[in-house]
Amino acid sequence: MSSRKIIHIDADCFYAAIEMRDDPRLQGRAVAVGGSADRRGVIATCNYEARSWGVHSAMPSARALKLCPDLVIIKPRMDAYKTASRQIHSILHDYTDCIEPLSLDEAFLDVTDCTLCSGSATLIAKEIRSRVWQELRLVVSAGVAPNKFLAKIASDWRKPDGLFVITPDQVDDFVLSLPVKKLHGVGKVTAAKLAAMGINDCAQLREHSPLGLAKAFGSFGERLWSLARGIDDRPVQPFSRRQSVSVEHTFDKDLPDLAACLEQLPSLLEDLTRRQQRLDDSYRPEKPFVKIKFHDFTQTTIEQSGAPLELDSYRLLLSAAFMRGNKPVRLLGVGVRLLDQQQDAVQLELFSQ
Repeated sequence: MSSRKIIHIDADCFYAAIEMRDDPRLQGRAVAVGGSADRRGVIATCNYEARSWGVHSAMPSARALKLCPDLVIIKPRMDAYKTASRQIHSILHDYTDCIEPLSLDEAFLDVTDCTLCSGSATLIAKEIRSRVWQELRLVVSAGVAPNKFLAKIASDWRKPDGLFVITPDQVDDFVLSLPVKKLHGVGKVTAAKLAAMGINDCAQLREHSPLGLAKAFGSFGERLWSLARGIDDRPVQPFSRRQSVSVEHTFDKDLPDLAACLEQLPSLLEDLTRRQQRLDDSYRPEKPFVKIKFHDFTQTTIEQSGAPLELDSYRLLLSAAFMRGNKPVRLLGVGVRLLDQQQDAVQLELFSQ
């Protein structure tokens, strides 16, 4: 078992929490951040009062208001959210520089070599949570574990405002009863395929050999075998940078033709816009791309340099990609390649020396 000490920090309903902090009149009310209902807006995030009514992220704002008529929907203030994110990361860097940001509101920390708090990852997590509240009046949940996979699960275990610790000697018992849908990389399609094989938790998954899982799931089968045993050797990567940002959706029923595919574009692009807004300012969108997976699992991706990041561009790309197969579609994805201006700045500095 790994001797690493990994913490996953995840801010609770981050955007909504900032709005409630900055406007005390919102305390105790159902609050969401998102687009206007009369403009086909979508909820980006919401507080727990709103969630109690069934409101959730990615829900159309009009639907959210039907569920919760008193819901306060606030237009996103990305500058405020990015500022709060930088302030949280400033606190995190007091404990380690080995930090891997996942978005504005969550990050992995490797505190294996940290000597603060007597070297205890649990005490470090407690102190970080306390400082974020005392200094920023924001709540973060934390998970502590020997690897990234388990730390991320742990941070969600006692939300909101929670701290959950999985020690190395607790890993085996914890993972045995874990539903397979909690495993990193297991989405709805893979979970359904596992369920069809009679596999619903990791104890059942352990009954299958690596070879059998590889036959059923390809290269991901070996990964499943490891995760079912609590094994995850991925390091925290403080210098990893994105090359693209994208969203994709697998449909319950295949889309029969191009027209049906084009109807899905606006909602996919709304999701993509929200994901782009969570990136820091060092990324610059460069070129749009579209991915299609047909009903027979063949797939294609097409992109175009210099094309504007607009609906019409994605329509053209989708049309061209569809004609490569011209058959029913089970998955659609849209995205944008990114120019990493931070990396360019580093390279420029190196060449100027």
